[in-house]
Amino acid sequence: MTIRSVMVGCGAYLPARVMTNADLEKVVDTSDDWIVERTGIKSRHIAAEGETTADLAEQAARAALAHAGLDAGQVDLIVLATATPDHTFPATATKVQARLGMTRGVAFDVQAVCSGFVYALAVADNFIKAGQAKVALVIGAETFSRILDWEDRTTCVLFGDGAGAVVLKAEEGRGTGADRGILTTHLHSDGRHHDMLFVDGGPSTTQTVGHVRMRGQEVFKHAVVNLAEVVEEALAANGLEPSQIDWLVPHQANKRIIDSTARKLKMDGTKVVVTVDHHGNTSAASIPLAFVEAVQDGRIKRGDLVLMEAMGGGFTWGAALVRW
Repeated sequence: MTIRSVMVGCGAYLPARVMTNADLEKVVDTSDDWIVERTGIKSRHIAAEGETTADLAEQAARAALAHAGLDAGQVDLIVLATATPDHTFPATATKVQARLGMTRGVAFDVQAVCSGFVYALAVADNFIKAGQAKVALVIGAETFSRILDWEDRTTCVLFGDGAGAVVLKAEEGRGTGADRGILTTHLHSDGRHHDMLFVDGGPSTTQTVGHVRMRGQEVFKHAVVNLAEVVEEALAANGLEPSQIDWLVPHQANKRIIDSTARKLKMDGTKVVVTVDHHGNTSAASIPLAFVEAVQDGRIKRGDLVLMEAMGGGFTWGAALVRW
């Protein structure tokens, strides 16, 4: 028998405030047509004043635990993916741990920007397979609005805030693709491309938080190639064809990137979960937010084979094949 990390629950949280493209037209030199044509984004959620990444993560975690029918006392691992932590330290995950009343186990953050949730899934999966955890909360949470330059129309129109979470539980499987749970994860990075997508601040450099800076066209080119390759890697590792995937849940960065990746894989667009139009790019939160939406509206059903993929600054990228 094989130990599998089975997803037994999921949950999400979005801030109440919705910022439309019309709202952005009042802030920066842009237009709804310009944003939609280039990104597919029509609106995004923005955290309220005083609402932090930990606040969003806590709500998503509580929703996921409720969906799983578990309480925080049964959790022995929290892995929180974020590029916008509440503080330089301690880890935002430990704040969530305390708020949930979890007094055992371990909680920590991982930072792989938009690939963060896939990285966090891989970390938690390996903890479970190694026997070091039995129930894990994996959270992607961001308040990217706090690191945007609202005078830079090339970046401030892209991002939003939110959080999504899943609960993983160790269960026995047969070691085949028919098992429920995480089947395989595939992670990559290439630090040579640092300057294409980064934040121009930090404790050790400028002693400031800084703002997002991006060379959009270059990022687009790398994203389409890297995402298609890592998806093909995941399929090959499991002896699958794209037609056998029930759902592709991609990082919600840009509708054109999502469409290009799907075309490269010859995947039916109806099998691709898209939320970028009303979430924007929520970085590490985007995959779980999209996943939860598709579970809640009935598209993703128990037993469905789901492929998740993402690319972020670093560059980092990765994929996870999961049977829900």
